[in-house]
Amino acid sequence: MGKGKLAKFADMERYENVFQYPYSVVDDVPFEMKGYWRQHYFHNDNPIVLELGCGRGEYTVGLAKMFPDVNFIGVDIKGARMWTGATQALNEGLKNVAFLRTNIEIIDRFFSQDEVQEIWLTFSDPQMKNPRKRLTSTYFLERYRKFLVDGGLVHLKTDSNFLFTYTSYVVDENHLPLLFRTTDLYGECSTDDEQDETSKILSIQTYYESMWMERGIKIKYQKFQLPRDVELMEPKVEIELDEYRSYHRDKRSPKKLAL
Repeated sequence: MGKGKLAKFADMERYENVFQYPYSVVDDVPFEMKGYWRQHYFHNDNPIVLELGCGRGEYTVGLAKMFPDVNFIGVDIKGARMWTGATQALNEGLKNVAFLRTNIEIIDRFFSQDEVQEIWLTFSDPQMKNPRKRLTSTYFLERYRKFLVDGGLVHLKTDSNFLFTYTSYVVDENHLPLLFRTTDLYGECSTDDEQDETSKILSIQTYYESMWMERGIKIKYQKFQLPRDVELMEPKVEIELDEYRSYHRDKRSPKKLAL
């Protein structure tokens, strides 16, 4: 039997690689390490990469093992899931990994301007009914620009055709520099044939990703830059809802078009 939630929360209270601010939305608790992640935690000048909505932290840990000269921070509000990655990082002595438990809506409270080089969004909830909550919406992109370097990278890896299509509209209509886009990641970019850095990164698979692939769901991916001097406009388009129900997500409403 796995460890219970209360035991996991107790563990993370003493974990040196976990920072917990789950109620900051209401309390506006100041984060003293804002702007000082490299000096006070990582103790180096290496780039910082965030995984927003990190879940169990498989991607955060996988990237940290692959790139020891880069600092990785997994962010999520669900601490019981985060415990898995945080525990693995401690057990394996990974010093370039940290986890932040908080709401992504206030992510800009925890990082200063130019403190972060890249953002990964791995299998985010598509939030088909609420554009404001989509992690690639202009609402969130504006927040990312407060701490991401000018022209910093945003990666989206998703099983959701809805979120992929929506993000494509955001990128294209705002003329954000697109570096790569595919609707069939593993069919189009085989790690057996391509051994470049991108292929290695994209080969990391999360627990749920493997399940979706077993169901025949294609994995989509795109990478784009986020300049500071672009006025971001939310696309007003109709996008067909996803037909399937993802693991551990709420039941979908009847299929219809959504703005």
